[in-house]
Amino acid sequence: MTSVPSSIEQPSRPLTRSDYKTLSLSALGGALEFYDFIIFVFFATVVGKLFFPPDMPEWLRLMQTFGIFAAGYLARPLGGIVMAHFGDLLGRKKMFTLSIFMMALPTLIMGLLPTYAQIGLWAPILLLLMRVIQGAAIGGEVPGAWVFVSEHVPARNTGYACGTLTAGLTAGILLGSLVATLINTLYTSDEVADYAWRIPFLLGGVFGLFSVYLRRWLHETPVFAEMQQRKALAEELPLAAVLRDHRGAIVLSMLLTWLLSAGIVVVILMTPALLQSIYHISPTDSLKANSLAIVLLSLGCIGSGSLADRFGAGRVLVIGSLALLATSWTFYHSLPTRPDLLFPLYAITGLCVGVIGAVPYVMVKAFPAPVRFSGLSFSYNVAYAIFGGLTPMVVTALLKISPMAPAYYVAVLCTVGLLVGLYLLAKKR
Repeated sequence: MTSVPSSIEQPSRPLTRSDYKTLSLSALGGALEFYDFIIFVFFATVVGKLFFPPDMPEWLRLMQTFGIFAAGYLARPLGGIVMAHFGDLLGRKKMFTLSIFMMALPTLIMGLLPTYAQIGLWAPILLLLMRVIQGAAIGGEVPGAWVFVSEHVPARNTGYACGTLTAGLTAGILLGSLVATLINTLYTSDEVADYAWRIPFLLGGVFGLFSVYLRRWLHETPVFAEMQQRKALAEELPLAAVLRDHRGAIVLSMLLTWLLSAGIVVVILMTPALLQSIYHISPTDSLKANSLAIVLLSLGCIGSGSLADRFGAGRVLVIGSLALLATSWTFYHSLPTRPDLLFPLYAITGLCVGVIGAVPYVMVKAFPAPVRFSGLSFSYNVAYAIFGGLTPMVVTALLKISPMAPAYYVAVLCTVGLLVGLYLLAKKR
């Protein structure tokens, strides 16, 4: 893997007030953008009933609704690759601002869309179109945000910057869960179906557009500005250079994306439903425990990133993967006999999932600056499309064999994280 010349990296210096402003605005925008992307799933049942024919079988309606949700994931690789291409050639800031605009506007429109009863089949078609645009936006946002913050701060603070940004993204999931809970608490089911389901989308759209305004105050990264000044930008299609010269970095980044995506999908997104369906824990308790786990996950991301700066990503991944293996194994195996330990064990497991905070640290350093955005975006989005989509199906299939399926799957992830960590230690990184 080609390393970036030190002359094109940020010089060693303390974090400044400007750095903290950049990190805060980037993390806030990332949280709101992830909220916009994830809020759909919390209202999938209501949206399905409103946007599809009333005589459609319930299972088919739900499948169609989640199919529209999945379309956002399928659009990620293409959107991410295209936006990364222009990010490497035209600038990080332009794509960073465009991605949040492409997320906020469709979210706002979704909150205003007429239903099937009003415009027939155009309702689900327009809904699908909005999800595709959202997917393209999130495909550019996450890699773009990691590159943006890492190129603003000194090299010795790369992990802290990426970990803070990742914490912002996970906070967006928590925000979506809290808003959904609030809406369902304040309004009756009839009111939610009538009009209240629109409120979270309208809020997300308005706050997203406000984030677009806030990002006007961000500056182009010093690394990209220096490459422009030196005329050191990629001379060919950035992705072509990535695929030809940086295959090892691609494999490494895709394995780490598997750890990141599947860790969040299994422990954070799937587990609340499993707590209710398999262990008969109340929705209220399972969602409260889940919220606590997300808070600890966010703190864990910042901690892992900071530790990667100090001790290297290899050590963090080795120790973090072993810790996640121990805590997740204990958590899932205690559920049948010790449901009273749900909150502390889920919280500690969430904290250990925070090992993913070291993932972007490795990925941004794996690719040289001229093709960094394209290399990271290609690896991340292709891997996320594969593993983000396959993980729920694999875990669900394994549940037919054993209720401990989530524990087994997370154990495989921890093995991947451990092996990558040992590889990085061997390379002294």
